[in-house]
Amino acid sequence: MVAFDKCETRPANIDAILNGLDRYNPETTTVFQDYVVQQCEDRTFDCYANLALLKLYQFNPHLTQPDTVTNVLVKALTVFPSPAFSLCLSLLPAHTQPFPTTQEAQAASQTSDFVESVQKLSRLSTLLESAQYTQFWSTLNSDDLYADLTADVAGFEELVRIRIAVEVGKAFRSITTESLEQWLDLRNREALEKFVTDVCGWKVDGTAVSVPTNKENEARSEVKSERVGVDMFGRVIRRGFEQTA
Repeated sequence: MVAFDKCETRPANIDAILNGLDRYNPETTTVFQDYVVQQCEDRTFDCYANLALLKLYQFNPHLTQPDTVTNVLVKALTVFPSPAFSLCLSLLPAHTQPFPTTQEAQAASQTSDFVESVQKLSRLSTLLESAQYTQFWSTLNSDDLYADLTADVAGFEELVRIRIAVEVGKAFRSITTESLEQWLDLRNREALEKFVTDVCGWKVDGTAVSVPTNKENEARSEVKSERVGVDMFGRVIRRGFEQTA
């Protein structure tokens, strides 16, 4: 699995901006915004470029485009459990945070559609990070706003399913199809088997799915031995024979 902060498909012009002084130039926001659109379309993710854009928004609030910010957050969801979402969220204004601390922030959070969007996406992130996959899909399907927020990100649901499967593969050697149906939101048996076999490379056997052994789910016994010599307790033994004053 490629690290979340690596992007092999980063265009040369974006790389040049990130490695030069232009990354602090407000005029480059349009370039980064177009690059976000590209990421949404071709299913790539460039964390450093997106963070650079959010930092520009932080320095130049008047340039902020809410739709671009939410697209960045949605893209970050597709690479959980990396810290990408938290890093992006930390660069947004205080009043957009899931738990505003000041009265001004709380007042602002109650009157902004943008803040509502950020907080809804934060809710999805929390569910994914805490492995509440069934609740994640239930929440995602519970409000049309979620569909609007993820509409620009091609293959969003599939990308999330792949990440969930990766995490499941780290923890299980065998799992029931019923559990996978809920965790992947694939209620159709044919669709589930196709995803499990074609995408994950796992084997379906009746009501169970077998996950190949990997370095994460392999059962390993750990034997610890301690070598304790008498000399290590020499001082304690000597004190036992010492006369009290």
